[in-house]
Amino acid sequence: MSILETINGHNDLVRLDAAQRKVLCREIREFLVENLSKTGGHLASNLGVVELTVALETVFNTQTDRLVFDVGHQSYVHKLLTGRQADFERLRQFGGIAGFPKPSESNTDAFVAGHASSSISIALGMARARTLQKQNYNVIALIGDGAATGGMTYEGLNDASASFEPMVVVLNDNEMSIDRNVGGMAKHLSRLRTQERYLGVKERYRKILSKTPGGYNLYKWTRSVKDWIKRVLVPSTIFENMGLTYLGPVDGHNVEDLIRLLRAARDMKRPVLLHVLTQKGKGFLPAEERPDKFHGVGKFDPQSGMVNSNQARTFSETFGETLTSLAAENPQICAITAAMPGGTGLLKFKDTFAPRLFDVGIAEEHAVSMAGGLAKQGMIPVVAIYSTFLQRAYDQILQDIALLNLHVVFAIDRAGLVGEDGETHHGVFDVGYLGQIPGMKVLCPASCAELAAMTAWAVNEYKGPVAIRYPRGGNRRYSENAWPASVSAHRQGKDLTLITYGVTLDPVMAAAELLSQKGIEVSVLRILSISPLPITEILENISPSSPILVVEEVCSGSGITEKIAYAVREKCPGVNIFGMDLGGNFVTHGTLQDLYAHCGLDPQGIVNKVQEVLCDEN
Repeated sequence: MSILETINGHNDLVRLDAAQRKVLCREIREFLVENLSKTGGHLASNLGVVELTVALETVFNTQTDRLVFDVGHQSYVHKLLTGRQADFERLRQFGGIAGFPKPSESNTDAFVAGHASSSISIALGMARARTLQKQNYNVIALIGDGAATGGMTYEGLNDASASFEPMVVVLNDNEMSIDRNVGGMAKHLSRLRTQERYLGVKERYRKILSKTPGGYNLYKWTRSVKDWIKRVLVPSTIFENMGLTYLGPVDGHNVEDLIRLLRAARDMKRPVLLHVLTQKGKGFLPAEERPDKFHGVGKFDPQSGMVNSNQARTFSETFGETLTSLAAENPQICAITAAMPGGTGLLKFKDTFAPRLFDVGIAEEHAVSMAGGLAKQGMIPVVAIYSTFLQRAYDQILQDIALLNLHVVFAIDRAGLVGEDGETHHGVFDVGYLGQIPGMKVLCPASCAELAAMTAWAVNEYKGPVAIRYPRGGNRRYSENAWPASVSAHRQGKDLTLITYGVTLDPVMAAAELLSQKGIEVSVLRILSISPLPITEILENISPSSPILVVEEVCSGSGITEKIAYAVREKCPGVNIFGMDLGGNFVTHGTLQDLYAHCGLDPQGIVNKVQEVLCDEN
C-alpha cells in the first residue's frame, strides 16, 4: 500500500517523518498525472503546490482551521489529502467532485474559490468572526497563480495589517497566472526571489543564541539588531510597509523548510505573509515546459504529455485572428486582456502588435476603466474577458464606458455554460446585467463566421459600447452567417414559435426536427442582436395566433423572455409567451451534454416543454 492511500487528513500526516513526506509528494504527483490524463483538469498548478499543500495540511488541521484558497484550481492536492482520493475518478464530472473548493462537498473546504484575489478578505472575515465568538482556530489564506496582480488583494492586506488579527497569508509565487504574470508586482516579487540570504543569517543567529545561557532573553532584547540586519540585507517589501510580518522567500518544494516556517508564522499570533517560490508543473516535464498548456488540460497521454486535442477552429481563435487582421488596417485598434491572452485567443495579436496588447493582470475593473481612457482619447479598445470574470467590472462598464457612450468593444468569451469548471465559471449572467445598461448593444453569434462579421462591424462601424458574447469551443451544427440581420428565421411552422439566440440554436433546431416527427410544426426564430431588442423584426416573424416559447441559456430572471413578452403582448395581446432557461439555481459542473439534460435545455427537454405548452393552450 502506498503512503498516499493511508492519508485521510491531518492526523495521518502528522505521523509521517521527513523521508515519508518526500515519498508522499512523489506519489501525489504520480497520482495527479495518471488520473488527470483520464479526466482532464488543472494539472500544472496542482503539481506546483504538492509540497506546499502537504506542509499546510501537516501544520494545520483543515477540519477546524480555515484554509481559504484564492484561485481554487490549485486545491486538488488538498482534496487528495482530506479523504477524497477515490472520488478523483469522477473529477469535474456530473455528480462527481468539483475542480474547486466546495464546502458542501467537505467541511475541510472552508470557502468556495473560483475567482481570484478574494481570499485575504474572506480569511480576515473568518479571523474576526473567531475573535468575536471567542473561538480558537487558525486562519490561512493561500493566494497565488497571479491573484496578487488583483487590486482586491491589497484592499484585504491593508485591512488585515491594521486589524492585528492572527492570520497567515501564504503567497504562492510561481510567476504565473494562466499566462506569465505581468506588471510591477510581478517585478517586485522577482526581486525578492533573489534575497533568500536574509533568512539564512536569521536562522544561524537563532541557533547560536539557543545554545547560549540566557539566549532567549538576549534574543528578545536584540530585535533592533535583527531589524538592522534585515534592512541591510533585504530592502523593505511592500508587505512590510503595509504592516505585515514578511517571511521568505522560501523554496516551495522543500517540505521541511515549509513546515518550519508555517509553524513560525502560526505562532507569531499576528498577520504574517509567507512568500513561497514554486514551479508550476513541477515533476512532469511537459507541464514544466508548457505550464500554460497544462493549466486546464483535457485528456492526455501520461507518458508523452501529448494532449488529445480537437482541431476544430474555436470562437476564441476566430476572434483573435479577426482582430489581428483588423488591427493591420487600423492603428487605432488595441486589445486588453486580464491575464489571459492565450485563453481569449490574443496570442497572435500579441506577437504581431505587442505595443497595442495590454495584459493588465487579474484586474478586470482596471482593464475596463483603462479602456474608457483609451476610447476617450481616440483609440478603439477591444476588451477580451470571460463572461464570469466580466461580472467584476459591472460598475466600471456602467460609469466609465456607458455613461459617456464610449466606443469600447467587449469580446465576452465563455458565454453560457462552460462545462466542467461549474458554478463559478458559467457565463450565464451577462445577458441580464448588460441588458440593463443604457446604450449597450449586445450581439450573439451562433457561428464563427458570424463572430468574425460582428467583430469587424463592432470595431469599424458602430460608435458606442458594444458587447459580443460567444461560447467556449467552436461551431456547433450551424456554421453560416446571417449578420447583419438582427433576426434570422430558420424554420417555419404553424403550431408554435421557438425564439432563441447564440449557439442555443443547435438544441432548438434539433428539437424542432423531433417535433416534426411527432406532427408538430414549429417556427424557429433567432435573435442576433439581443439588446436593444429588435422588436419590429420579431413582430414581423411571429404568428398572432400561435404561442411563443423563448429558449435561453441563462439563469431565470436574467434573460430576455420578459422583455419579449412585454413588447409582444402590447402589440399582439392574444399571443401567449412562455420561457425556459437554466432555472433559478447555480448550475453544477459536468459535460455540456449532461448539464443541458440536467437543466432541460437538451432537445428532448425542449420537446417536452413545447408539448406541455401546446397541451395547456388546447
